[in-house]
Amino acid sequence: MIDKKYAPIILRVGISLVFLWFGSQQLLHASDWTTYLPGWVNSLPLQPTTFVLANGIFEIIFGLMLILGLFTRFTAALLAIHMLGIVSSIGYNDVAIRDFGLFMACVAIFFYGPDEWCLKK
Repeated sequence: MIDKKYAPIILRVGISLVFLWFGSQQLLHASDWTTYLPGWVNSLPLQPTTFVLANGIFEIIFGLMLILGLFTRFTAALLAIHMLGIVSSIGYNDVAIRDFGLFMACVAIFFYGPDEWCLKK
């Protein structure tokens, strides 16, 4: 029989790995990611690649915090807000639907809070 107690850690680790992958790809290939930026980024006083690098650093830091279970609710809330910003900026398409699913997973982690495998409960 499958035990429900593993569901929170599977969700938390799975979502963390998504953020870690996207964050690392943004750091490794920042110029490739500038095409995904919304138009308002061009009005900022920094280069689009710098924005992508900052976003990659954010996703890696908070992806690591989530996978370790540090400040789980706070981290999940920040990542959910981050995903909501992405969803709202790209409009209605297949990518937005996928990102909405990631947003909802972060919301679920936020509501559940720290599980028994989190470093900080």
